[in-house]
Amino acid sequence: MYRVAKHIPESEKFGLASQIRRAAVSLTNNIAEGHGRYHYLEQIKFMLQSRGSLEELIDDLNICVDENYLPEVEIAPLKENGWRVRQLIDGYVRYLRSRKAANAVGECSPPYGNVDADHLTSLDLTNYE
Repeated sequence: MYRVAKHIPESEKFGLASQIRRAAVSLTNNIAEGHGRYHYLEQIKFMLQSRGSLEELIDDLNICVDENYLPEVEIAPLKENGWRVRQLIDGYVRYLRSRKAANAVGECSPPYGNVDADHLTSLDLTNYE
């Protein structure tokens, strides 16, 4: 999306181009922040915010075509990818909503790096209490 923003006229540098960059960053930031939340309702909230940023981004691409800033041929594949991302987000939200767990996705952090998960259960943590 940053490449798209670079091709928008200078007169839109602080308008549409800035909006495209902010929407693209917001999309991924909300996915990341939601992933860091343990409560599934919070994860859903952030995924829905991410979906809103995606819709905003697709609308900005439509404006690029409407205003003849970029040709439809260049924008169409980006919009198709956007709709694919929308399907992925919707599928993940459906998954989260169908979770059987009462209020939490999980309260423990995943192991970092190449740690053997079986090894973690046998650690002696008596000195750390």
